[in-house]
Amino acid sequence: MLIIPAIDLKDGHCVRLKQGIMEEATVFSENPASMAEHWLQQGARRLHLIDLNGAFAGRPKNGPEIRAIVETIGDRIPIQLGGGIRDLETIERYLDDGITYVIIGTAAVKTPGFLHDACNAFPGHIMVGLDAKDGKVAVDGWSKVTGHDVIDLAKKFENYGVQAIIYTDIGRDGMLSGVNIKATVEMARALTIPVIASGGITNLDDVKALCEVESEGIMGAITGRAIYEGSLDFRAAQELSDTLNANP
Repeated sequence: MLIIPAIDLKDGHCVRLKQGIMEEATVFSENPASMAEHWLQQGARRLHLIDLNGAFAGRPKNGPEIRAIVETIGDRIPIQLGGGIRDLETIERYLDDGITYVIIGTAAVKTPGFLHDACNAFPGHIMVGLDAKDGKVAVDGWSKVTGHDVIDLAKKFENYGVQAIIYTDIGRDGMLSGVNIKATVEMARALTIPVIASGGITNLDDVKALCEVESEGIMGAITGRAIYEGSLDFRAAQELSDTLNANP
């Protein structure tokens, strides 16, 4: 199972939020590209980027920083990127710039026809980020909770041809309160495409707990605040995952 470091971009800086609240941002680095290189050197095999300003504005906002990260990382590991992606031109530009996977979130829920078109135009490069609270999908930077059941939507999007679902329990994201294993497993069991867990990873116990259910269809876990604040040693987390995978 991949342990995937998150680099959340706000005003050109690498930050983390608590439960998606922009005013609750903690700046961890003023040089996101050097942070990307740091995680690569620590053994990361994929990076997770989110343009937070873009997610709230509905259009890309941290372009220079994203390009700098791509230039720094090159083609050494894949990069997945979300935040403010609302049209095919933006997807094409990001993929041309060297992003491997584009994550569509709010737009997938609000305009599913756009997601369908994106999957057809860029097969193999589209992921969907589904953020949920009590099983219902949240949109617009988590500011609105819809009536959509998160698993029902995931099944619909699977049929469109998305590569993976990134599932976030927004009640736990950035709170260092542990992963919602039960909800993540329910999501993975309902799908044939992989699920990437996000939200709440705190320590190696959480990594071990996810590895124990990896066979359900969980291919990776995104971690942010824990690796920046030090409650989770990233290198140790990936090594633990590799060890458990080699000795199930």
